[in-house]
Amino acid sequence: MLILILASWLTLVELNCENLFDCQHDTLKQDTEWCPASLRHWTSSRYWRKQNNIAQELLSCMDDGLPDLVALVEVENDSCLYDLTRRSLLRRAGYEFLMTESPDVRGIDVALLYQPMTFQPLCYDYLEIVPLEDMRPTRDILYVQGETRGGDTLHVFVVHAPSRFGGEKATRPNRRLVAERLMEVVGTLPAGAQVVVCGDFNDYADSPSLQYLAGQGLHNVTHGATGLHGQAKGTYRYQGRWQSIDHVLVSGSLLDDVEQVYINDVPFLLEEDKAYGGVKPMRTYNGMRYQQGFSDHLPLVVRFRLR
Repeated sequence: MLILILASWLTLVELNCENLFDCQHDTLKQDTEWCPASLRHWTSSRYWRKQNNIAQELLSCMDDGLPDLVALVEVENDSCLYDLTRRSLLRRAGYEFLMTESPDVRGIDVALLYQPMTFQPLCYDYLEIVPLEDMRPTRDILYVQGETRGGDTLHVFVVHAPSRFGGEKATRPNRRLVAERLMEVVGTLPAGAQVVVCGDFNDYADSPSLQYLAGQGLHNVTHGATGLHGQAKGTYRYQGRWQSIDHVLVSGSLLDDVEQVYINDVPFLLEEDKAYGGVKPMRTYNGMRYQQGFSDHLPLVVRFRLR
């Protein structure tokens, strides 16, 4: 008897949306920069263009369907996620979402969109980060445990580590703190658990925080990822240099199931880099000048073959 074993696919996209704020002032947050009366003139029309731009960015990540999971960074609140999944160009895509509610002073958080037909959450939690002395409150880590279409349990963590504002060396302990908090929970999972950690780490693959995670058994499968269309050499470009501070790491139990890794660098997400040559991500603002763009980061795509 010939028995066919059919593999199922699961595609994850990670994207820093770059300031997906609504137009309403939250009196508990420092978000006045993203209001209609601010210097940025963040109006309803600009907000909805941003929503549809993010939707278009995600829709362009694959030629053969929609991502099963989308990890989003720099999203203000669940109203933004509701508008993205119910009222933007993604409204017919069928996404549900989970997100954190963190003490970040600006009000930005992380979120996970998921396709209920291919990933069903079983439980979720926020991993709080207790700040070090003189450290600003930062984003919680989102933890979602779910079941894939093939019946496997997947543990997904979405991270937005503290920035380098104030200097890389001075802020290095802040990012190490986030990595250690992450491993406190990953370390409690059963042996062989299938773990995916993704997000904006504000660090490079050879930085201490990422090296610490590597030493704890996580594998950075996106290290060295390049653009599918041959333009991007990283997810982010600073002063003419492509860099990657967005990463996807997996446990050893998932390493052999990683089939494809790339950066989505479709031409409409890019613009000419007039200062340094080449191209760069087309962001929403160039300084304070509104230019109807997308984000200063490009989407990172990982495709898994789940048995």
